[in-house]
This record gives sequence, structure tokens and C-alpha cells, in this order.
Amino acid sequence: MRLNYNTLSLLFLCFIGTLLRGADRPNVLLILVDDLKPSIGAYGDSVAITPQIDRLASEGMRFESAYCNQSVCMASRYNLMLGSRSSSTGFYSFGTQFREVYPDAITLPQHFMNNGYVAHSMGKVFHIGHGNTNDDASWSVPHYKDKVIEYVDPESNHRELTREEGLFTNQGSRDENGELRPRGAAWESPDVLDYAYADARVAETAVDRLRWLKENEDKPFFMAVGFVRPHLPFSAPKKYWDMYDRYELPMPEFEDAPEGAPKFAVKRGGEINAFKPVPIVEPFAEDMTRQLIHGYYASVSYMDAQVGKVLDGLEAHGFSDDTIVVLWGDHGWHLGDHGSWTKHSNYEQSNRIPIIVKAPGVTKAGSMTQQLAETVDIYPTLASLAGLPAPKTSQPIDGLDMTPVLKNGGKRIREYAYHAYNKRTHLGRALRDERYRIVEWTSHENGKIVYELYDYEKDYLETVNIAAIDLNALNYMKALLAKEPPAKAQVRRRGR
Repeated sequence: MRLNYNTLSLLFLCFIGTLLRGADRPNVLLILVDDLKPSIGAYGDSVAITPQIDRLASEGMRFESAYCNQSVCMASRYNLMLGSRSSSTGFYSFGTQFREVYPDAITLPQHFMNNGYVAHSMGKVFHIGHGNTNDDASWSVPHYKDKVIEYVDPESNHRELTREEGLFTNQGSRDENGELRPRGAAWESPDVLDYAYADARVAETAVDRLRWLKENEDKPFFMAVGFVRPHLPFSAPKKYWDMYDRYELPMPEFEDAPEGAPKFAVKRGGEINAFKPVPIVEPFAEDMTRQLIHGYYASVSYMDAQVGKVLDGLEAHGFSDDTIVVLWGDHGWHLGDHGSWTKHSNYEQSNRIPIIVKAPGVTKAGSMTQQLAETVDIYPTLASLAGLPAPKTSQPIDGLDMTPVLKNGGKRIREYAYHAYNKRTHLGRALRDERYRIVEWTSHENGKIVYELYDYEKDYLETVNIAAIDLNALNYMKALLAKEPPAKAQVRRRGR
């Protein structure tokens, strides 16, 4: 068969097209999970039933020593989306809008949009509630929002707006008469399908978007998928509760405040008090502790199943081989340690998070690293993996590019991870290196400084503050902390 000039030209163009498509930038799937500590099989939790996240970890790299930059949901998501630590921006608390301070900020998805991507989001990505809203400029199409506080059983809230529902819908924890709204149930386990709750609907939306992108979009995508469980309430279908024997669940090993720690450093009350029948005084009795831990693990397994649906969607639509996947927990959860619940502290359980990265052609299957990492590192790392230039933006970019670590888990870029927590009376700046954590608490009233110091080789449960005992270690960690710039004051909430 003789080929004419036109046929050869067409074949040549097809060949060039194939080469160009092969050089296309990778897609990005960012999976955000609320309140997820490393209670995951891949992280060595022998009780957690998380086959889908374990599957992702088996295909990529897990960071064993990753930390959030602040153990508050809203602030942590700003850390992720801006690449900025809270202490660099002053965004510590709810109700602060980052575009009021940085109107020209370029968020992580915006940076990808500015470089030829389409950006979609669904579920809990930015924190919507407590006076905060979505950032419309970060997405190519409208964000798909679903519930955070959700009940199926009418006995859980008696069909009244609970105080947490009011906060997450920006209607407030008090009613029109100024009275606190009723507490909602801390858990429920109805015999229902997964789609009775938001996370399954979010997963289904993500799969539908993947299908649409495959059929209609020529540009690479950046997709952010946010799951709310295991955030309170522990609302999950019965089958996930039935996966666990409550008497085989791990109980807190140390429920006291650390010896020698300042009283204000230990979390008590707060968010957990918005749910019934949780007592107001901590630590809780064994039965309540066990029930809450059961609910947490059931919620983790429910969320894990939804992660699996999205990963299946990637494969079904042919995206697995050219999509970077990152799974990130926004902060840890005390789960009864130190007698505390939820987050909002500078301790290990509140700040250590899972970060798992699968980058085709870069990460090795089933690899891990002990490199200390921070939430803010995700922004520059994803930009680097996708071949994007550094963003020219007004907000500070505090993260480091972890691409060399993804290629070689033994590589070291950071010598410590930094985080901060702002309380009513004190601001705590903290460093965690491979052995120690130092917390520098500065009084808002008079500037007086007190320290906490913990040695994780000898005391991984943080039972004793050794700041006044091991002065050599304290001075070493203080010298590291002195390398960091002073923290900015908190940005005031709107209307305050």
C-alpha cells in the first residue's frame, strides 16, 4: 500500500500530538479529611479498618512525621490553600476572611488555574461556617457544598437546629432570642445506606465530575474532595460501627495533664460540650470514653469507604496513571489523651497528621519517610510536581518543596516542623524535631513567656514538662525557635 503526502502528514501530526499529550501536566486530586489523626492501618494502627487509604499508601509515599501548622480547622485549611503559616498571616481564629487582608492572594487551586488547569471542589475544602465562607475565586465552577453536622435519626436532634448546625450554617449557636440552641447527639448508627450522609454524596459527585472531565475537558484538572467524617457527630451507618468490637478498641494511655505544664496549655471542654449526652467535665468515665472512641473509628471506616469510591473513579475513567493524589488530614484529635477531646492544643495528638502522596513516575510504591513535614509544604510541592513556576503572590509562602523527599525518603530538607496555637490568654509557638517539642507560650497581657518541653524518646505520652529540668535540651530548642520570625498578632474578626 502506497502512502501519499497527505497521509504521511496526517500520521506525522498524530505522532506529534501523541508526544504532546504525553508531555501534558499531571492532574491533581487533593483529598482533605476533617479531624483525621493517623488512626489508619498504613500508619501502624492495628485496629483501624482503612483498606482504601491503605491501598493509596501502598501505591505512594506516606509521611510518618507530618504536622499541621495549627490545630484549628479553618486556620489549617488556610495554611493549606495559602501555603502560609497562621503565625505569618495572623489567621488563627474563625470569622477571619483571608481576602480582606490579602485581596490578591493566589490560592493553591488558583495557581493551577493560572497555569492552564480547571479547578473543581466538593465537600469540606475551605471551612464554611463559624463566620467563614467559600472562596469562589479558587474554582473554575461553583463549589459543591454539603453538610458537616448531619443526623438521620430524628431523636438525635428532634428536628431542631442544634448549636453546631447553627455554627456550620453561619446562623450562630444561639437562636433569635439569644438562647443557646439545643445540643445534638454525639453519635448515631442507623441502618442506612452510605448516601444517607454527606461524605458518600460528595464521593458520588467527585466520580460524576471525573466522568464529565473525561468526556468534555481537554485541560488538566485540579480536584479537591473534602470529607467531614470523623468530625463530630459520629454519624455513620450501622455497618461501620459493627466492624469494631468496642472492648478491643485502644483506650487513652494517659488521661492527666502533663506534670509541670501550664494549666492553660491543656484543652478542656469546647466543641465536645455541644453534643449530648457528653458530660461537661473531663476526663470522662470509661463507658463514655469507649463509646466516643468507637464512634471515631466507625466514622474513619465510613470515610475510608468513600475515599475508595473516588480512587475507583480515577481508575475507571483512565486517570490513575497521570494524576497526583494527596490525602491530608487537617489536624489531629486527642481522643481522650491528656483527658482532652477534639483538637485545639499544641500537643502531639492534636498536631500530628497523615499525609500520603502518590505521584506517578516520582514516588515508589509503598514507600515512607520520617522527614518532618508541614501542611504548608503541600502547596510548593504540588506546584513543583506539576512543573508550575513559583507563584507571584502577596501572601507569604512558608512551605518547602518536598519533591526530593518523594523521590528518596531518606532525603532531609526540614530539621523540624513548626506549628502554633493561639489561646485567649497566650500564643504558643512550637517546634517538633525528631526528638523534642518546645512550646513557647507568650502572654497576651504582659508578654511573659513560659515554656513546655517534651522528650519523645523517653516520654512519648507527654507526661512531664522537662523545660525546667533539661536546660541543655531547652536551650537547643530555643535556638532553633529563634530562627523563626516573630508571630503576627491575630487578625480581628469582621465586625469586631
